[in-house]
Amino acid sequence: MEQRAVMAEPIIDERVIEACRQGDREAFRLLFETYKDRVFSIAAYSFGGDETAASDVSQQIFLKLMTTIGQFRGDSAFTTWLYRLVVNACTDEQRKRRRFLPFGESTPMNKIEDRRPQEKHYAKLEVADSVQAAIKQLSPKLRMPILLKYVEGLSYEEIAGVLGCSRGTVASRLNRGHQALARRLAHLRDEVLE
Repeated sequence: MEQRAVMAEPIIDERVIEACRQGDREAFRLLFETYKDRVFSIAAYSFGGDETAASDVSQQIFLKLMTTIGQFRGDSAFTTWLYRLVVNACTDEQRKRRRFLPFGESTPMNKIEDRRPQEKHYAKLEVADSVQAAIKQLSPKLRMPILLKYVEGLSYEEIAGVLGCSRGTVASRLNRGHQALARRLAHLRDEVLE
């Protein structure tokens, strides 16, 4: 059984979308309040926790939404269309960033030795950071399905709609993403089992 993210979608319907198309500021505010956390979450995970980049992309999305909402035809769920905008914006921003060399590289986490209780808390944070860094290292084609599945709780069908590919392609990319993450996080296996 698939786990679904709890979404505040029921208050957004065709009337709200139409009001946004007509330039209704209150409707845009409602749209923003409903989806701002979801948009930021996808962007933050896409950029490996870089909140500045996630905030920039989130702002770009909502500014773009104000001018492009007329392009939403209703052929799919509004969230599918919105997530597609987010995925495209994240991909575009990452392409721009590839032109620059990163300042400092993160190093893999060393084996965690016996730790006292407060140190175990920090060890968990280190593991979470390692997982986030490993996800960040995935190519966008593998990263986005992982994020949409496990962070947003979308089904294979919904992910296929967001990414504009088939359900089989989603399954393949998730499988390849899982394999890549397993290789990158193999050093954590012993620490997690403690």
